[in-house]
Amino acid sequence: MIDIPTLETARLRLTALTERHFDDYAAMLADPDSTRWIGDGLPLDRTNAWRSLAMLIGHWSLRGYGMWALELKSTGEFIGRAGLLHPEGWPDIEMGWMLKPEHRHHGYATEAGTAVLEFAWEQLHMRRVISLVRVGNDASDRVAERLGGEHIEDIDFFGSDNHVFAYYPPHREFRRAYA
Repeated sequence: MIDIPTLETARLRLTALTERHFDDYAAMLADPDSTRWIGDGLPLDRTNAWRSLAMLIGHWSLRGYGMWALELKSTGEFIGRAGLLHPEGWPDIEMGWMLKPEHRHHGYATEAGTAVLEFAWEQLHMRRVISLVRVGNDASDRVAERLGGEHIEDIDFFGSDNHVFAYYPPHREFRRAYA
């Protein structure tokens, strides 16, 4: 087992996804409004939600980083996921987020993304992270911009048009390698 660190922000705990999160995770992935901007845009049944959860947990073992469960510090309630991914076929290390519908528009994605980027720079010493945001997902475009993402290009990714936002370490000495 890999030791997945816990990160804390003012309102959130970013903690390892575990089986205890599964019912809430599966419900989030069964909601068409939650899945419309990821993957093929279709909701997942419980079997495929389990596969998704297992992939995210396994990503930590394969890459040494991954997605965290987002919990409200005040209640422990699962509200979504956020973290870093780089599965086979991805153009770069991606920071992504997904929130349950009732927890959107409260700044949680930006708060979690700030913690994820800090971890990427300070703990993993990454040179760049991207976010792939499907064209039309204006809310995620705004989150990426608030996090300091630079819209560097648009790409077709698995059959959908996506904005690519790039993030660089605050000291930006590595930016030249990608410019």
